[in-house]
Amino acid sequence: MKKKSPVPVRVNIIFILVFMLFSLLVLRLGIVQIVHGENYQREIDRKDDITVHNPVPRGRMLDRNYKIIVDNEAKNAITYTNEGASREEMLRISEDLAKLIRQDTSRIKQRDQKDFWLIKYPELGDQLISEKELALFKKKKLNDSQLYKLKLDRITEKELSQLTKSDLEVLAVFRELSNGYRFSPQMIKNEGVTRKEFAMVSEHLPSLPGVNATVDWARSYHFGKTLKSVLGVVSSSKEGLPADQVDDYVSKGYSRNDRVGKSYLEKQYEDVLLGKKEKVVHITDKSGNLVDKVLVSKGQRGKDLILSIDMELQKKVEKIIEDELKAAKRSAGTYLLDRAYVVLMDPFTGEVLTMAGKRMVRDSRTGTIEMDDDALGNITTTYNVGSAIKGATILTGYKTGAITPETKFDDKPIKIQATPLKKSYDYLGILDEVDALKKSSNVYMFHTAIKIGEGNYRYGKPLSLKPETFPAIRNNFAVFGLGVRTGIDLPNEQSGFKGSSTLPGHALDLVIGQYDTYSAMQLAQYVSAVANGGYRMQPHIVKEIREPETHDKKLGPLCQSIQPNVLNSIDAKKDWLDRVQLGFRKVMSESGGTGASYFGSAPYSPAGKTGTAEAFYDGPLRSNFGKLPPEVMNLSLVAYAPSENPEVAMAVLVPWAFQGKNDHKANLKIGRKVMDTYFSLKHSEKN
Repeated sequence: MKKKSPVPVRVNIIFILVFMLFSLLVLRLGIVQIVHGENYQREIDRKDDITVHNPVPRGRMLDRNYKIIVDNEAKNAITYTNEGASREEMLRISEDLAKLIRQDTSRIKQRDQKDFWLIKYPELGDQLISEKELALFKKKKLNDSQLYKLKLDRITEKELSQLTKSDLEVLAVFRELSNGYRFSPQMIKNEGVTRKEFAMVSEHLPSLPGVNATVDWARSYHFGKTLKSVLGVVSSSKEGLPADQVDDYVSKGYSRNDRVGKSYLEKQYEDVLLGKKEKVVHITDKSGNLVDKVLVSKGQRGKDLILSIDMELQKKVEKIIEDELKAAKRSAGTYLLDRAYVVLMDPFTGEVLTMAGKRMVRDSRTGTIEMDDDALGNITTTYNVGSAIKGATILTGYKTGAITPETKFDDKPIKIQATPLKKSYDYLGILDEVDALKKSSNVYMFHTAIKIGEGNYRYGKPLSLKPETFPAIRNNFAVFGLGVRTGIDLPNEQSGFKGSSTLPGHALDLVIGQYDTYSAMQLAQYVSAVANGGYRMQPHIVKEIREPETHDKKLGPLCQSIQPNVLNSIDAKKDWLDRVQLGFRKVMSESGGTGASYFGSAPYSPAGKTGTAEAFYDGPLRSNFGKLPPEVMNLSLVAYAPSENPEVAMAVLVPWAFQGKNDHKANLKIGRKVMDTYFSLKHSEKN
């Protein structure tokens, strides 16, 4: 009998196995298709939405008469938006773009050159790694970053010298392309883009994916350097957010390369000036490729600030300061004189009409003397101001019960044991408080301080005052704004220096303005309180906030009007203020008044108080002197006009005005010319 072949059996087994495997495959495909099909399809169709906020131009600044002070100037710019390009693609774009524009290479660092060298010469970079190190890398005992660091450390100047000038220009472009964030426009060049460069890039845009020839903006100042220190500055596109405030800004929705206000008004009103960013959603597929862009909301330029400053008046006041500083420097003993300050304020609203300051500096290149804007010095620097604060002393005397209206003291010099003789500039006779203000008696103020401190004065004997004397005087001065921040809407305001001594002699110095220090803005706030009948007004430099203008309007709708803010009342009886105001009028108008020789003929009925303080120099040349600084005289002036229904208050401060006895009266000369200018401009506006 023939044996039966086993082949058909084996074939049948194989067929059965194939059938079973095929059945399992069909079942698996069915599960995938029917049970999980929708999930897999959603994954295939998945798209990511990335929202980008594109910056807009900042708001403008205008003066109280709606003259533009700070605006945005359009300029050509080249930008790049990374929409998912690889490093190799960005390198190609950089090479092509470097042929079309000139790029500054001065910002390139050695680390940038090393990174670029490794990109350009990868094979040479691999040769810097030993076989032993490569073996460690393969065994995962060295990672990518460690290996890359080894390469960087071994690149020498010889290798870097292989980079040509053209390579560095490519690197300068590549550096900017690499620094950007995905889908956020990155500034490649916005300074000095020529018409030719702009046209060439525009022509080659199809071959430069992500590159755009567009319009950028920069801050422009229509009045040059006038008030520029107060206006503040904005960071550049390269600076972006301040390094020490990045987290704070990012949490508010800023991008790291956004331009923001760095100082003063630009910084103080950043939220207003910033504007509303354009919102664009970038839609990408699961591989990160850009599928579509959707504009969610259009951007809007920042709101406009209307300042209380009158720029025509500001410029004229600055010119007066410059002229009088130059004239004063021709006098003897003015080697240390280098600055002067003027504040004009509406005494009833606190609106700052003028905030002017000038400082004489020597140009390091030419050696010539120039006038720098120092308007900020009105709030950031403080000085002994002298007799200008005697109105506050008299009102403090009233309030503490040390004196009453028509109290009289003999102007004879005061002698305290172991203390130099303290006196007025001359013997002024027996005076009441009004004539003490008129003639600027120091001795009257000394007796007032002694009474405040409940002291028992005897010529040549020790003097003791109660411990509360200094706080009592300073607290009452603070009610006027002296020795405290005025609350002006600018950062970095200084409150001044308070002496630590409690010696009775220093209390006498305190009440004549020769111990603590004050700013010009504090003086303006103080004299405003005297002028307006006893209210300390908060000074402010921003008057209104307006919406951006539309295409057919020069000025946008009013968004916010800054209202007058009374910080506190002086808590003084009307007859007390009347007496101080009478004394201030006599200072300016009656024979013997310390300001009458300059203001007696003024047609606008001024009132005020002059000041001269013996002080010590603490300026930029301080290091030229030894342990003890030289003695100097500071000049000051506070005033308002008209004396009835005043409309303007003024403070003038000339630190380190002179040494010796040769008083050039710069405070009075500046003050008279400034007041004349104010009323002259007002008269011309009416006509």
